[in-house]
Parts: sequence; C-alpha cells; structure tokens
Amino acid sequence: MVVVIVVVIAVVEVVVVVVVVEVVVVVIVGVVVVVVVVEVVIVVVVYVVVVVVVGIDVVVVVVVSSYVVVVVVVVVVVVVVVVVVVLVVVVVVVVVD
Repeated sequence: MVVVIVVVIAVVEVVVVVVVVEVVVVVIVGVVVVVVVVEVVIVVVVYVVVVVVVGIDVVVVVVVSSYVVVVVVVVVVVVVVVVVVVLVVVVVVVVVD
C-alpha cells in the first residue's frame, strides 16, 4: 500500500513540475527541446529521492511511471505548441492578405 502511494505521489509531483517547467520554458525561451533535458533531470531526482527515502524496490516502478508520464506530457505539449503556432501563422496570413 505504501509503495503504491509513494509511486502515485512521485508521478503526480513529476507531472506538476514538468508541466510548470514546460510552460515557463516555452513562454520565456520558446524552446521545447530545453524542457526535455529538465524533465530527464527531474526523473533522476525523483529516482534518487525514492532510493534514499523508501528503498530500492519502489524505484523501478517510480522511474518507469515518471518516464512514461514525462513522455506523454512532452508529446501533448509539443502537439499543443504546434497547433498554436499553426493557428498563429494562419491568422497572420489571413490578416496580412
């Protein structure tokens, strides 16, 4: 039971942090690639924290879950960014015409 709770908390934390970092980086820098590096760091940090606090048994599950979540978030954000860029380009083209 504790293992499940720890995994869920870790995954939720990763999702929240990743989403915040995604938004900040995309808004300020406009670069989605930078975010991927940050997300990898976040996953590693979660990994280390879980090893220290809980023990090795949980780690694989947490890291795999976190990684899957990170990949899903990245894909979603990239798709959203692409859609927004396309919409902006379309609006600009229409306005210019």
